[in-house]
Amino acid sequence: MRLLKPLTATLWAVVLLLSVCGCRQQSGHTLQAQNQPQVYYPTVNEGVILPPFLSKGDTIGLVAPAYKDDLNEIKYAIQWLEKQGFHILNGQCIDLHHSTIYSGTDEERAADFQAMLDNPSVKAIVATRGGYGVVRMIDKVDWSHFREHPKWICGFSDITVIHSHVNRQCRVATIHSMMPLSIKAENSEQIGAQSLLKALKGQPLAYTVPSSAKNRAGKATGELIGGNLSLLISLTGSVSEMDYDGKILFIEDCDEYYYHVDRMLMELKRAGKLEKLAGLIVGGFVRLKEIDAPNIKFGKTVEEIVWDVCGEYSFPILFDFPAGHIKTNCALRLGTTCTMEVTGKGGYSTVKM
Repeated sequence: MRLLKPLTATLWAVVLLLSVCGCRQQSGHTLQAQNQPQVYYPTVNEGVILPPFLSKGDTIGLVAPAYKDDLNEIKYAIQWLEKQGFHILNGQCIDLHHSTIYSGTDEERAADFQAMLDNPSVKAIVATRGGYGVVRMIDKVDWSHFREHPKWICGFSDITVIHSHVNRQCRVATIHSMMPLSIKAENSEQIGAQSLLKALKGQPLAYTVPSSAKNRAGKATGELIGGNLSLLISLTGSVSEMDYDGKILFIEDCDEYYYHVDRMLMELKRAGKLEKLAGLIVGGFVRLKEIDAPNIKFGKTVEEIVWDVCGEYSFPILFDFPAGHIKTNCALRLGTTCTMEVTGKGGYSTVKM
C-alpha cells in the first residue's frame, strides 16, 4: 500500500501531461476551448494573402464598427465612390442613431460587420469612421469564411484593431486609408482619396517624401504593419497583436500627451518589439499636448522621443510620412511587402508597395 500512493500520483501526472500535450496548439491550425470563440494561430512566417482587387461594377460595403455616424456626413463620399463605378451597400448600423456613442450595440455592430464579411457580392469593406468600439466587437466576429474568401478591409484610427487582428489571425492584407467621413469635395481629387482608389484597384503605391534632417538614412524591405500607436499598445498580449520581427512598422497618433508617446514607445521597446524591426515610418502625430501642470514640461518633440527610444538600433527611420489624422492621409497596403529608401535633409525619401 505504501507504493500505491506514489504510483497513483505518477499516473495522474502522466495523464495530465498527455492532456496538455494533446491540447497544444499546432502551427497554422485552430485552438478552441469548450464554449470559447475559435482562435487561429498561423505560423509567424506564413505568407500574407492578397484579396482580389476591385473593378468597376464591384460592390463596396460600408460599415460603422465604432462611433455612430450621420448618413448626411458621408453622403458625398458615397456619391464619389459611385462615380468611380462602384456599387455601395450601406450596413445596418449606419445612421442608426443609437443612444450611446456607438453606431449600435456590440452585438449589432458585430453582426453588421459579419454580414459584410459573409456577403459574396461585397468585394471590399470600408469603415465610415473610427472613434472607439472595434475592440468591443472584434471577438464576436467569425473569421472562418473570410479566411477562405478574403476581401479588402479599409480604414484607420480605431480600425487599427481590425488591421492588427486580421494580420495576426488571418494573414490577409488590409488597407490603412481615408474613410468616407473625411472624404469631401475639396479633397476627393487629392492624393489621400486617390491613393485609396489605387490601393483597391491594385495599382502600385509609391510615395516620395521630402526628407527630414531627423531621419535615419538607410534602405529596408519587409512586410508593412502598424497603424495608430495607442491602439497597437492596447492590443499588446492579446490574440490580435501582430508579430513585429523583420517588419516595417508604421505609426501615427493624435490628441495624446507627449509623455504618453514616450511611454508607449518604451512599452514596445521593453516588450522586444523594436529591436528586430526592418524599418520605422512615422506618420502624423497631431494635436499633441504638454503636461497640464504648472512648471512641468516634458520638453521633447516626437522626433526626439523616437530617437531617444530607437537610437541604439540601426534600422532606417522616416519622419513626416503623410498618413494618419492629417489632411493628407495616403493609403498603405498593410501586410504587403514594402520598400523604404530614406535620406537625410535636402533629399527625398521613397516608400513603395
